[in-house]
Amino acid sequence: MGVKKFTQEVIKEGKRVRWPKRDVLVPAFIVVVIITVLVSLILMGEDALGKGLIDVLRQTFKN
Repeated sequence: MGVKKFTQEVIKEGKRVRWPKRDVLVPAFIVVVIITVLVSLILMGEDALGKGLIDVLRQTFKN
């Protein structure tokens, strides 16, 4: 399969896709952004706690 045929088929399939309406897309986008921010904050907190634990262990077992 050549690049030209592949590109034509991709465009053809793209035209068949039923894209969501704006009233469905915007709330879904907002949910994704909120979840992303919350998970980022959780991971940032875990990272800070892990760093703190490592610092405590280094101070405890310092020669």
